[in-house]
Amino acid sequence: MSANLLEVRGLTVDLPTGGERIHAVSELSVSLEHNEILCLVGESGSGKSVTARAIMGLLPRPRVRVSSGEIVFEGEDLAKAPESRLRQLRGNRIAMIFQEPMTALNPLKTIGSQVDEAIAVHKRIQPAARRAKVLEMFQAVRLPDPERIYHSYPHQLSGGQRQRAMIAMALVLEPALLIADEPTTALDVTTQSQILELIREIQRQRHMGVLFITHDFGVVAEIADRVAVMHRGKLVESGAAESLLSAPQHPYTQALINAIPSLVPPERQTAENAPTVLSVVDLEKTYASKGFFRRRSSPVCAAKQVTMTLRRGETLGLVGESGSGKSTVGRCIARLIEADGGRVLLGDVDLRTLSRRQLKPFRKRVQVVFQDPYGSLNPRWSVGKLIAEGPLVHGISEREALASARKLLELVGLDATAADRYPHQFSGGQRQRICIARALALEPEVLIADEAVSALDVSVQAQVLELLDTIRKRLNLTMLFITHDLRVAAQVCDTIAVMRAGSIVEYGTTADVFRNPQHPYTQELFAAVPGKSHISADRALGAPTTHSPRRMRTSSELGSSLAPKLSWKPT
Repeated sequence: MSANLLEVRGLTVDLPTGGERIHAVSELSVSLEHNEILCLVGESGSGKSVTARAIMGLLPRPRVRVSSGEIVFEGEDLAKAPESRLRQLRGNRIAMIFQEPMTALNPLKTIGSQVDEAIAVHKRIQPAARRAKVLEMFQAVRLPDPERIYHSYPHQLSGGQRQRAMIAMALVLEPALLIADEPTTALDVTTQSQILELIREIQRQRHMGVLFITHDFGVVAEIADRVAVMHRGKLVESGAAESLLSAPQHPYTQALINAIPSLVPPERQTAENAPTVLSVVDLEKTYASKGFFRRRSSPVCAAKQVTMTLRRGETLGLVGESGSGKSTVGRCIARLIEADGGRVLLGDVDLRTLSRRQLKPFRKRVQVVFQDPYGSLNPRWSVGKLIAEGPLVHGISEREALASARKLLELVGLDATAADRYPHQFSGGQRQRICIARALALEPEVLIADEAVSALDVSVQAQVLELLDTIRKRLNLTMLFITHDLRVAAQVCDTIAVMRAGSIVEYGTTADVFRNPQHPYTQELFAAVPGKSHISADRALGAPTTHSPRRMRTSSELGSSLAPKLSWKPT
């Protein structure tokens, strides 16, 4: 048996002509041994996922194709293998876990039938035996109630359960090579910790080789045996995980590690004497939907007697796992959904008592930045029109609204000419900046950021967080920052409210909560933070580096030039 399960030698993948670069991957050489986990690390656009798809034979040829190099798997060059041979290997000897299980799973088929299909394509096994194999696999990946999961559709499972189902599908035929493409990116810390532990455990039991793709060095610290760092399609550094994390050599690797937010909150000025802007008192929200054949499903209490106060200039972090009720509270405050009880006081006005017509002038005072910037931007509208839409609705002239949109683009670190372009022409971090500009266009008093950086690369995340904090200070904004990432919360929040199952279980200043968490659930969240024992605590947000990956103008670079570009301040 060869020492290496997989060898990529001098791989070059061409991009369509007319793009910003010629090659997605350029002369890449990496190897993966049997019974090893290799982490392929880099930002979006570094070529990680293209490399994985080239191995699987899933490139959108002929526009994106392997132009040179070898992909040797178990002695066979996959780069020269015909499609019929690749179909035999995919799912059988080489399996892949995709980043977003909801888009990778067929919404019209049950989970059980989709995993069963993977077996039926490659093995001649009786249906009863296939079903037993699927249920056994569900149990192996620790899915609760395998029989129920077997008959469930993707939308009926949580994000963590869908990811476990994807892992079950990938492993059901016991492949020699598992490719995991950002499988934990948008998951909360406890689910992420469980998925990482599961992949590591199954890898050891089955002696597989795992190619794990990620941009998060915290995840790398938890799971990797070796690490290969990619930047703009090229390999810039590789080595054993422990040595690379403790002493990174390449400036790009150092920049990625320095971009990881610290778990140690920086000193922040308190807003104790500032006036109260927003008060939430005993907020209640319960979901009770009808299931199949009009049968009612069990009601879910998403918010139960939620009470909190936000002062002028304060950032309150609402922290918890998926399903804890964080986003529901944010949407109830903004009146995007209706609460069942309680009060939402903006100043002295209870927003819950207002009719739709009465609510209109208050809408502009509370704005939301959503998690998925691409999903919240109309792809048919130019960026300038998207930002100007709110002011136009509230009676501002088109000329004035578009001029303001260009100024806001500069405020968030983009060029004013971006107003003439469309959302698909920007990166994920740039689209999130556009969403921030759009929310600021209405001169809000309260900004609700709902998981606004959870899907971004760590370096881009650091830039957006710095931008939000700078804007908050300059405009004296009040911010409700919803997140599942404690590292992020440590850097931007003055106060922390920890939610579990619809209730706030711990509430206090960020420094106090991080220094001495009281509730067992809060302690559990801290224990699940990936890489906390491997990444040094002094790696703070925005630490100076010798190289900044994928440079964009940040708020710190704009400096004092921010102030004269603003023609307003919240009242």
